[in-house]
Amino acid sequence: MNVLVFDIETVPDTAYARRIYALRDLTDEQVGRIMFAKRRQETGSDFLSHEQHRIIAISVLMRTRDTLKLWSLGDENSTEKELIERFFDGLDKYTPDLVSWNGAGFDLPVLHYRSLLHGITAARYWETGNEDGSFRYNNYLSRFHWRHMDLMDILSGFQGRGRASLDDVAGLLGFPGKAGMRGADVWETYLGGGLARIRAYCETDVLNTYLIYLRFELLRGNLTPQTHAQETARLRKLLDDSTAAHLREFSALWLDP
Repeated sequence: MNVLVFDIETVPDTAYARRIYALRDLTDEQVGRIMFAKRRQETGSDFLSHEQHRIIAISVLMRTRDTLKLWSLGDENSTEKELIERFFDGLDKYTPDLVSWNGAGFDLPVLHYRSLLHGITAARYWETGNEDGSFRYNNYLSRFHWRHMDLMDILSGFQGRGRASLDDVAGLLGFPGKAGMRGADVWETYLGGGLARIRAYCETDVLNTYLIYLRFELLRGNLTPQTHAQETARLRKLLDDSTAAHLREFSALWLDP
């Protein structure tokens, strides 16, 4: 079985705001401030509606029968369309089980809207059994199917009052959590030219999600204590063998059980 853990990072879609609000001769930073101010007036929160987000990073961890790999799709020069195409191309090729934290509530809806914008085809992802009967009762789209596991949804019992943040659950289990950066920091970091740092941050969110997923697989009996220890040791080796500073830092902050 192939498992793909994923996370996205986004910034305000300033091109959308310029078009919708008829803004002219303003910088991206100024347009972003207007977007946040309008959203605060509407909802009391700075958090933009899903269609106003532009994807700047998609990070994934792929576990196949023989391999474990962590990376961010494309590179710092890749367009949003290229990032999304790479994500759905991977689903077409490997048909992995998807794992996320709040993916059903945020990441996937944003991917839907941005795919519409760019005219992207993702037939395997949208399959519900018409072409492949195995998808009829287990597809990526149904909230209660297992081909996409939104761990925040599942662990909360699909109850809003039971939800916890990725950072809090990671901290509960002794995992590093969001060390040194938060989602609220992404826009300012991006404006300052810090896309490489954002991609690294996105990868650490994926690592936290994967560690929680492994513990969940132990909880529901799909891993034994022995196989769980083997999987975490495999991940620890991947991190310790890496030359990337953020991965070695993550390993150092990851407490032994």
